[in-house]
Amino acid sequence: MRTSRITREQALELLKTYNKEPFHIQHALTVEGVMRWYANELGYGDEADYWSICGLLHDIDFEMYPEKHCQKAPELLEKGGVGEDMIYTVCSHGYGICSDNEPVHEMEKVLFAADELTGLIGAAALMRPSKSVMDMEVSSVKKKFKDKRFAAGCSRDVIRQGAEMLGWGLNELFEKTILAMRSCEASIQKEMEMIS
Repeated sequence: MRTSRITREQALELLKTYNKEPFHIQHALTVEGVMRWYANELGYGDEADYWSICGLLHDIDFEMYPEKHCQKAPELLEKGGVGEDMIYTVCSHGYGICSDNEPVHEMEKVLFAADELTGLIGAAALMRPSKSVMDMEVSSVKKKFKDKRFAAGCSRDVIRQGAEMLGWGLNELFEKTILAMRSCEASIQKEMEMIS
């Protein structure tokens, strides 16, 4: 069983040391919640804390060192007391783009696939009158996914590759990730209100 060497509180403090932009903090909290949902959904409930902390810290170096994304992360994470296995996982979400760490464990494949997809779904949710994923449908995500200009920074290739790694169709990945984002939307809103 994988366990984290640092607590959630320590991980959040570490994240905030290098991330000040509410957008980046909200993305980290979203991926944290999504990873927790996936851990429980895929039968890794006893590792849910580990999965979620990986999600929380996955972009630790992105705001301050965007040109060194996944290159600077090991140093920052090590300084914060994060273990080597978690450092590998965090960097694996940038595989083929800014990291050589290949996603091997199912958790790493989920992080790889879900990171970009949460960005796309989150942007699509903001276009809705509700500004929420609670009424988001797979068909809406598919439409936005096909529109290359929409949330252009969210790599469709990475999302496709992630689904393939997991052996899932895109619809399955979309559906699961929408459910995962629904599971944490309210708590993230509360936490963001406390931060700002």
